[in-house]
Amino acid sequence: MNDKREKFSNRIGFILSCVGAAIGLGNIWLFSWKLGTYGGAAFLIPYFIFMALFAYIGLVGEISFGRMMKKGVLGVGKLMEKKKVPFAKFLPIVPIVSVAGIFTFYVIVFGWIIKYFVTYLMVDMSTLNYEQYFGSFTGNTESIFWHFIAVVLSVGVISLGVIKGIEKINKIVMPLMFIIFFGLMIKSLSLPGAMEGVKFLLNPDWDKLLNPITWVMALGQAFFTVGVSGSALLVYGSYLDKDVNISVSVVQTCILDTLAALMAGFIIIPAAFAFGYGPGAGPSLLFITLPSVFNNMAGGRILGIIFFLSVIFAAISSAINQLEVPVEAAMEKFNISRVKASVIVGGILFLIGLPLDLDMNLFGTFADTMTIYLIPLGAIIILGFYFYGIDSKSIEYEIDLGAKHKVGKYIVKIGKYIFVPGVLIILILGVLYGGIG
Repeated sequence: MNDKREKFSNRIGFILSCVGAAIGLGNIWLFSWKLGTYGGAAFLIPYFIFMALFAYIGLVGEISFGRMMKKGVLGVGKLMEKKKVPFAKFLPIVPIVSVAGIFTFYVIVFGWIIKYFVTYLMVDMSTLNYEQYFGSFTGNTESIFWHFIAVVLSVGVISLGVIKGIEKINKIVMPLMFIIFFGLMIKSLSLPGAMEGVKFLLNPDWDKLLNPITWVMALGQAFFTVGVSGSALLVYGSYLDKDVNISVSVVQTCILDTLAALMAGFIIIPAAFAFGYGPGAGPSLLFITLPSVFNNMAGGRILGIIFFLSVIFAAISSAINQLEVPVEAAMEKFNISRVKASVIVGGILFLIGLPLDLDMNLFGTFADTMTIYLIPLGAIIILGFYFYGIDSKSIEYEIDLGAKHKVGKYIVKIGKYIFVPGVLIILILGVLYGGIG
């Protein structure tokens, strides 16, 4: 079965797919708020430290493990059985369920994005009360249609395969997203009063570095921003050729992910400050504050259309990565075609998500369960086994394939003694703080 396994056609397609997986809605509404709230430019110091120790190490670990096995997460279970790991058959279910769970609630928000994009195309948004409008369809049956559209789009891309689906869509939407972000950033920064927003984002408050919460939030942002889960990028790694330099590819992914988050911040926050709106994090920033900002800008309707189109690009690139994990597992477990697995898994996850459409409290509880508990737990299970259960020399060899500079031995050491214990700390902190990512 491995001989027929799909592969990315080239390194660029792989990197853009990884970037697409990493860049999601959290980059757009959460990073800029954390940056401004926890010290401005000073926040970037712990953030970059933790990006090196957790995002970089975690992604290199996931991708190299996938490439080593040429299998997805279920392949880890078979290795665990050979190593006599207790509950080997059941442990890989955790990271599969966690990422499938993320997809389940993520596509609901993706549906809201699609609804706003269509509304901007068809309706004069300036006539709406944005808070009432957002509340009119969230938490009730109207959300279901848009949720369904988001699932259909995701299933459609995944069913086309690695090259024609995942790789092709990311080669299109990622460059377009960055181009749109750049244009919107220039527009936002040119607004009168926008520099107050820039000060909020970048004015360094060095005293914040003395507050542990700054480091906790930087840790959470660094870990969750690139999608370290023990499964999502492991599957992409299983489609990767041996001649690709994983370390360099991950560095480029981390840089582009951070760049996208910064660009989104420099679009949203300066514009919000220019029109007297607060920089609060969460869906309200995206669905209430920004439409209000666009309403006060010349050409606001066109800007709204362009902005929500770019957010659709960010959302679908992450959604297909999330869906690929359970789809690949279904293909492996039941020996069924990609199309059949995509439709069945996508349909099941859509049905599971229907109660979340109807109850925002349930939506929040479900999302917290996946992000606070299961995502870190899945990473601990898979990458803990990789760094502790697989021969170190084999890991080093896999990481260093195609690389000019050999970094495998350092990654193994950091993985064992910093990354895995650190993810356990992330899990504990998430429970204590009610989420840090």
